[in-house]
Amino acid sequence: MQNQPFVIALEEHYFDAEIASHFVGRDVPPPIRKRLDDLGELRIKEMDEAGISVQVLSQGAPALQRVDAVTAVPLAVRANDRLKATIDAHPDRFAGFAVLPTADPQAAADELERCVDKLGFKGAMIHGLTIDGLNPGVFFDDKRFWPICERAQALDVPLYLHPAQPHPAVIEAYYKDYAKDFPTILNAGWGFTVETATQGLRMVLSGVFDAYPRLKIILGHLGEGLPFSLWRINDSLSRPGNKAIAFRETFREHFYVTTSGNFSTPALLCTMLEMGADRIMFSVDWPFAENLPGTKWLNDLQISTEDKIKLQSGNAKRLLKM
Repeated sequence: MQNQPFVIALEEHYFDAEIASHFVGRDVPPPIRKRLDDLGELRIKEMDEAGISVQVLSQGAPALQRVDAVTAVPLAVRANDRLKATIDAHPDRFAGFAVLPTADPQAAADELERCVDKLGFKGAMIHGLTIDGLNPGVFFDDKRFWPICERAQALDVPLYLHPAQPHPAVIEAYYKDYAKDFPTILNAGWGFTVETATQGLRMVLSGVFDAYPRLKIILGHLGEGLPFSLWRINDSLSRPGNKAIAFRETFREHFYVTTSGNFSTPALLCTMLEMGADRIMFSVDWPFAENLPGTKWLNDLQISTEDKIKLQSGNAKRLLKM
């Protein structure tokens, strides 16, 4: 790999066995599950074949966002310690995002601090809605979670907002007619995009960035479609009857996006024009997407050498202090 560009892939998943045991019924095809469970030979082999220098490892969805607080708090500590051991075994190939027990926001903030200060993690990943007792899901912009945002700002690390399955009521209203024949409509086909774009929009509307003006958020999949709609959202929210908000400006100031699972050149160019090349980082979404198509697309991009280096690793090095 000495003659290849240095490439950091930022949204690359694994399953911690203990966390995964809480979701035994999750339907993951065997080839993907094999890769999620691998944190050594197979993973590094496929990284080498595609020319990926470093993976930033993160627990696969739904992680601990669907686990009750009593169970999740100690489980997060054990899982993050195991991830640290994996990184220590291959320090030149792996970095990590913490998994957080968001059902207990104060404990999650404390665990984020431990993971950054003691374990050297680069931030944290949060997967969709957090369960709250009998409530099947609460968005992360809710003020109960703001202590996590406050701690992330103090530590100067980003929070990666990753998709998970939509709220059950949304599935019932939007997707039930087609979910049987097209099951991925609930996730990467459309459900993930709608759910996570809604979360990104809600973060801006919530005022959390007024409270924490140095807070940094990452969205995958080229921003879940939000860069394409920024002008229209901003224009609509600027009309009479709305509370004053600089939506487009706020989004472009606080959000970063990655290419995970979205190797579309037109979509990338739109995102570059809306957000600038400094706000975009390469990711694969391995093993749900494959490494080789991702790096081939990246290497073939007809953009400036300076911007390509930013996508390959420059922006990630700067944001994650790598």
